[in-house]
Amino acid sequence: MQQDEKKEVWMVQTKRADFNGLSKKLGVSPVSVRIMRNRGMESEEEMRRYLYGTTEELYSPRLMKGMEDAVGLLIKKLHQRKKIRIIGDYDIDGVCSTCLLFTGLRQASLVLLGDTGEIDYEIPDRIKDGYGINVSIIQAAAADGIDTLITCDNGIAASSEIRLAKELGMTVIVTDHHEVPVREDRQELPPADVIVDPRQEGEQYPFREICGAVVAYKLLELLYEHAGVEKEAWQSLLEIAAVATVGDVMRLQDENRLIVKYGLRQMACTKNLGLRMLMEKNGLDPQALSAYHIGFVIGPCLNAGGRLQTAKLALKLLLAEREDEADALAEELKSLNDLRKDMTRQGEEEAVRQVEEQYHGDRILVLFLPDCHESLAGIIAGRIRERYHRPVFVLTRGEELVKGSGRSIERYHMYQALCKTEDLLPKFGGHPMAAGLSIREEDISEFRRRLNEDCGLEPEDLVPRIWIDVPMPLDYVTESLVGELGALEPFGQGNEKPQFAQKDLIIRSARVLGKNRNVVKLSLLTESGSLMDGLIFSDGDTFLREQAGRERIDIVYYPNINEYNGKRTLQAVIKNYKLH
Repeated sequence: MQQDEKKEVWMVQTKRADFNGLSKKLGVSPVSVRIMRNRGMESEEEMRRYLYGTTEELYSPRLMKGMEDAVGLLIKKLHQRKKIRIIGDYDIDGVCSTCLLFTGLRQASLVLLGDTGEIDYEIPDRIKDGYGINVSIIQAAAADGIDTLITCDNGIAASSEIRLAKELGMTVIVTDHHEVPVREDRQELPPADVIVDPRQEGEQYPFREICGAVVAYKLLELLYEHAGVEKEAWQSLLEIAAVATVGDVMRLQDENRLIVKYGLRQMACTKNLGLRMLMEKNGLDPQALSAYHIGFVIGPCLNAGGRLQTAKLALKLLLAEREDEADALAEELKSLNDLRKDMTRQGEEEAVRQVEEQYHGDRILVLFLPDCHESLAGIIAGRIRERYHRPVFVLTRGEELVKGSGRSIERYHMYQALCKTEDLLPKFGGHPMAAGLSIREEDISEFRRRLNEDCGLEPEDLVPRIWIDVPMPLDYVTESLVGELGALEPFGQGNEKPQFAQKDLIIRSARVLGKNRNVVKLSLLTESGSLMDGLIFSDGDTFLREQAGRERIDIVYYPNINEYNGKRTLQAVIKNYKLH
């Protein structure tokens, strides 16, 4: 099952609208209207907000159930000078949420009382503690005389742990964004004093697809208002909410898109020393940041601490007040991320070897990498899923049991599949596209057999679909159109980068660039006789072998502008191609 044997189906989006009419009303081309329609927008109002919306259009935190009660309780505890502990989590959303609440509660205390109060935080260890609030964290809080626990990005599923905290006399506020557990068709809420989670029953908040850090950011908006903190102090934290939104792979639609759009602009002149140093260490230009840079450069560095050491490194970086401290922490996190990349590459190579040598006929890939760090299993599963377009489970050896992470494809509900093998799994959880599990090593073969025996996947389900927004000849591409497409950013989950297509282009020339020979530069000739360069980021020598004797190509592409020695030329960045 070599990667180059993988077939794919190209599909054109066919959603209907008055493209020309909306184009005139909105002041953009019909191409942009078609792209917005393909992203689920139907009305002129939705499209106008997408194009021209500002942070003034973010929803009021008062609309979120429990928010007023949570803020009222926190103000009361601050006035009483109670000890407050924030319980975060070890991923980027948990770190950013903790950063926001710690910064915000101290700021509110400073304005209300003249000092930063008795506020601290705890973040669980990925390997030792597992996800979210747990018994040892609660017992430690009680021993430290903590009066109030406030969770962020966790807590909604921790009923027994929160019950223990209540029994030990603590006040508990849960802020989270995850699904509420359901038992016997009813939501099972933890016995906290206040719960703020946009996914609970009776919620009136207009957009529920926000991450934990945005829930925390909304809480601070109301907290600052009650405490008399200037609004600018709250607005300055927008970039942290934006980093978490992209890093936690939330849908870049509605409110999320506004948060990320304006958070990126803020990062261009950020006053956060940690973010500034992290950009510097990775050679990023703050003036040219995109959601891609958060998702694939900044985010992985912030996550690397929690994966390989402690998430407190990333939190200390975001909270750093001295340049030398921020510099050292940013350097350490970049080094950890570089190590993580090397370890991930080694794990991926071993996973590919197993597929090619042992499991090339399996529709569900179950790969056991005993020596792989368990925190990397999900990343490797995602990459193998992309390579073979199959559901993938990557298992690693833990202290007592084998642990695993799964990544799925559209046609396979991963969590439901695990439910059918629950007798083999001491612990599991997840949703349609991803899952986590524990299993005994001796049960791995049976687990693999049963998943494949009852997978319900047909051969056509394993063929990836490439969705094209607009079949658009290269002759239609102009600098003005490229600029207009830039206004549709930030791109990411739920607001994917547009894809265009043209068939039957003539390849005038092809050459390989880069010291790793991983870029192909094509000179493409259209039917009308015009030329445009095309770039393919792939193994150059493999492409040249494929292309031998074939002079025509169909492409799926995104247009951009190449600037070199003061000269600007249009070019097509090619995502997919078919030679003929």
